[in-house]
Amino acid sequence: MTKLTIFQVMDLAPVIPVLTIERIEDAVPLAKALVDGGLPALEITLRTNVALAAIKAIADAVPDAVPGVGTVTTPEDLSQARAAGARFAVSPGFAPDLVQAADQMPFLPGVATASEAMAAQRAGLQYLKFFPAEAMGGRPTLQALAGPFPRLTFCPTGGIGRDNAADYLALKNVRCVGGSWVAPNEAIAAGQWETITGLAREAAALRE
Repeated sequence: MTKLTIFQVMDLAPVIPVLTIERIEDAVPLAKALVDGGLPALEITLRTNVALAAIKAIADAVPDAVPGVGTVTTPEDLSQARAAGARFAVSPGFAPDLVQAADQMPFLPGVATASEAMAAQRAGLQYLKFFPAEAMGGRPTLQALAGPFPRLTFCPTGGIGRDNAADYLALKNVRCVGGSWVAPNEAIAAGQWETITGLAREAAALRE
């Protein structure tokens, strides 16, 4: 299995689906639907008690998927997710101990302010999540951050959907966005995998 850098993960598709999987039986068909639509990098959030099992199931059964873990807040989260087969990790915020614990694992920590961006840059990071994007000023904030931080590249997440994803992707310091709109909870619950593939295909076309 090829080891990816965090930039390579961000470069796989314009959208990283942010997934909250409630039922383990949904994990594999959901991953297949998203991959079939052109979105291979999948952020499985640690917001349910089946999240780690979902990561393992996807890693074992969907070879074209690149399963990652989201909502990482402790070093233990990282070690458990890595053991389950996660190939990258995403955190809602920035913490030096998480950067250290991530070690060689591709890691995308979140920042929301210039101070956090500066701390992350001083820790040697170049690729960051901007969260919560819309609540923290959205595109104007990212445009403002581009001035003092020209080397930073962001994956904005939080409040991003079909209506504004393209606007974010048009920014020079944005490589991809994160969002849950490509896998609506009601579609997952109903097993509407073709609907999800269609939404994924639409999202994947945002970078064409």
